Amino acid sequence: MSIFEVHIMMNQWRDFLTAGTASVDALGRVQFPEPATPADCRLFDLSHLGLIAARGADAASFLQGQLTNDIRELSAGHTQLSAHCSQKGRILTLFRVLRLGETIYLQTPGERVAESIQRLSRFILRAKVTLSDAGDELVRIGLAGETAAELLAAQGLPAPAPANGLAQSDEIAVIRIPGPTPRFELLGPFEPLRTLWEALAPQAAPANAADWTRLDIQAGLPNVYDRTVETFVPQMLNLQLIDGVSFNKGCYTGQEVVARMQFLGKLKRRMYLAEVERDVPPEPGDELSAASSASQQTEGWVVDACPIGDRRHALLVVTEIAAVDSGCDIRLGVDGPVLSLREPPYGFPA
Repeated sequence: MSIFEVHIMMNQWRDFLTAGTASVDALGRVQFPEPATPADCRLFDLSHLGLIAARGADAASFLQGQLTNDIRELSAGHTQLSAHCSQKGRILTLFRVLRLGETIYLQTPGERVAESIQRLSRFILRAKVTLSDAGDELVRIGLAGETAAELLAAQGLPAPAPANGLAQSDEIAVIRIPGPTPRFELLGPFEPLRTLWEALAPQAAPANAADWTRLDIQAGLPNVYDRTVETFVPQMLNLQLIDGVSFNKGCYTGQEVVARMQFLGKLKRRMYLAEVERDVPPEPGDELSAASSASQQTEGWVVDACPIGDRRHALLVVTEIAAVDSGCDIRLGVDGPVLSLREPPYGFPA
């Protein structure tokens, strides 16, 4: 497919959505009205998530030397989370990685695509691999809710059971996203996805990107944005607990620091679910404070945030383990509201 044809496809997708109930806000995001009655399942346009395509004979071996997870474990039935780190072991970009045919796709928030391609390209040297922005190559939609698997089955689509599972039917790929709410991402060309959206929409009310972020937060699945680049090492974001890092794959950029933290160091900060009341919405990268902190650095940061009601927000935050264990109040900002914290659904090791 040519670049011209790819752009036509994505324009077709946006035109298709806006011909229905969707509109486009000032930031170019597709928005849907809230349904009149609660829906058992919700349907999502995921075009806010960017996509990088790695192609070429050396694509897998190149990524093996750059990302935290073992690329050899990708398969026709398995996707994974994986981070690209700096030499200091700090995360530059967090990806969901999947292989479709001969192409390895790296999915991340759209704002991270251009810089991620630029940074990864520095290491290509003579490797036979190309990296390109593939956000317009495949339409991405999401389906979430208790009856999601049944709705897919009614359309003749497989619903992978394992977390991070992958299944394909004709031109559509289906990924099982981990978390307490059954959730799937579907990728494919315009026409099959248009037909699928039309079939699902009467039974699954269209929802906005913020609702997808809320499901990520509830699942304890982090994202890394421009404001949080080089803020976290993988263990701070619980990547060792959610199939996001391998400790026996061999060398990759930042591996020495990540391995030292795992085997020789003591993890001082980790990621929690949180809720807070505040008029101003929290943003990724906002700093936290704790009166009893023993650290000479920032006590923690907001990883992700979304509204869940009037003045109330759901968060993922990284903060000091000792401060949480001691019952110390963790605040948003120096004098801000106190956070209500809890473990993610996958828990912490004893």
